[in-house]
Amino acid sequence: MSIVLFLFVMGLLLAGYIFYGNYLSGIFSLNDDRKTPAHTKYDGVDYVPAKNWLIIFGHHFASIAGAGPIIGPVLAYIWWGWLGSLIWIVVGTIFMGAVHDFSTLVISVREKGCSIGQVAEKYISKRASILFLIFLWFALIIVIAVFAAICAKSFIKQPEVVVSSLGLIPVAVLTGFLIYKLRINLIIATVFGVLCMAGLIFLGQAFPLSLGVSNPYMVWLIILFVYAFFASILPVQVLLQPRDYLSSFLLFFGILAAAIGLFTRPLSLEGANLITFHHPQAGFIFPIMFITVACGAISGFHSLVSSGTTSKQLGKETDAKRVGYGGMILEGALATIVLFAVAFGLKTIPQGVSEPAEIFSLGFAKVTYFLGDYGKFIALVILNAFILTTLDTATRITRFLTQELCKVNNKWLATILVIVTAGYLALMNKWQMLWPVFGASNQLVAGLALIVVSGWLFCKGKKYLFAFIPANIMIIITIFALGFKISDFYQKKDYTLCIVSAVLIVFAVFSVLEFRRMTKCRVKKQIS
Repeated sequence: MSIVLFLFVMGLLLAGYIFYGNYLSGIFSLNDDRKTPAHTKYDGVDYVPAKNWLIIFGHHFASIAGAGPIIGPVLAYIWWGWLGSLIWIVVGTIFMGAVHDFSTLVISVREKGCSIGQVAEKYISKRASILFLIFLWFALIIVIAVFAAICAKSFIKQPEVVVSSLGLIPVAVLTGFLIYKLRINLIIATVFGVLCMAGLIFLGQAFPLSLGVSNPYMVWLIILFVYAFFASILPVQVLLQPRDYLSSFLLFFGILAAAIGLFTRPLSLEGANLITFHHPQAGFIFPIMFITVACGAISGFHSLVSSGTTSKQLGKETDAKRVGYGGMILEGALATIVLFAVAFGLKTIPQGVSEPAEIFSLGFAKVTYFLGDYGKFIALVILNAFILTTLDTATRITRFLTQELCKVNNKWLATILVIVTAGYLALMNKWQMLWPVFGASNQLVAGLALIVVSGWLFCKGKKYLFAFIPANIMIIITIFALGFKISDFYQKKDYTLCIVSAVLIVFAVFSVLEFRRMTKCRVKKQIS
């Protein structure tokens, strides 16, 4: 039964990519004769066309994946069961998440590599753009702080993943040198990089690395932020592209291994939690599940990657479907596999295990039984590798936003501001104060990004309901979620988060009203 269900879901995702992806490509009229910003604004640092679409696909997929499509489905199963989560993953991925990622990528390419916040200024209003950019900046600072903190803690708790995770940095630099400087055949360079990456996994297992200092958390944070600093300012072809490209093969391997495990040893649905409409700690399945399973269905962070880094490296317009729509489809497949591994592999969570990362690693090891003791370890390596890719990509994107907001051309100064702010939040654990509303704010970004997409399409005289309907759905879900959280925060006398949540609701309503005002003004001008 699990195999039939798995094949059915994969078939739906593939059909979505082929048919709905083609439909959207037709609306945007993708044309390779139209040069992308990677060529027209080439600067050798941020605007650099990827040598092959697979490289930019690897960067995009590794950046948007992160820990989201792994942690979200795990928590959703624990709290509400697998059925509702699976339906949301499939429907959300095809009709919302992939639309969101693809549309923001294409629009950024058409607007000369501008971020989604800059596009908002031109097609919605300047005040909406300023508020959007400020909101995005704070959201990304939290992302950087959180992912750095999670990575540092994982290095302390699982020292065997350190060599595998950090060792990939010099391997990526060398692989990029082979591809771009020596112009070695891409297949040969890829095989070299993947083999080195596999060797690092064995080395990490054999030689766990502990710092042996009184405060390892602070030391690891400093190391990670130094890495993020240089990764965000170095030319993308030196580290960002090859690192994310190689990291994607880790996830490809994980998806393939899980699929093989599901086929060779089918799992029973009996005993798995089908559906629970209310969890005493997490709340109701609507709307909380829809902000818990974010990256596996739709995530606002993806629009920042699409319009922040990917649009500046896309070599051809027609690659946007493969990278933007296809990348999200693959992420939906990943979220599905994670859900299957936990729901049908573990069924019940072992006593004493509470961390989502550990739950995932146990479920992955259960499904990939043929990997033996390496199953759990590989799962942890995959998770840490993608946390690092999100960390460096988020830092670069926040540097772009800082330069836009502060009108600063100096990338060094802008990056220092980002690192210092995020570093303070991570070191002092200040990010924990705002984290309870981050899930809702992330989905709010998705809704607002689709509002901007709708405005762009409307102004261009194109169909826009395919973006506008999901935009309103996400904003409604977010408002409901924030409303529930306000009630919860008020009962706990956490008035700061009450105010933050209320401000986010006002911002959501304001953005929709700004879109309506813009459309009315445009229609009046056309009539006159």
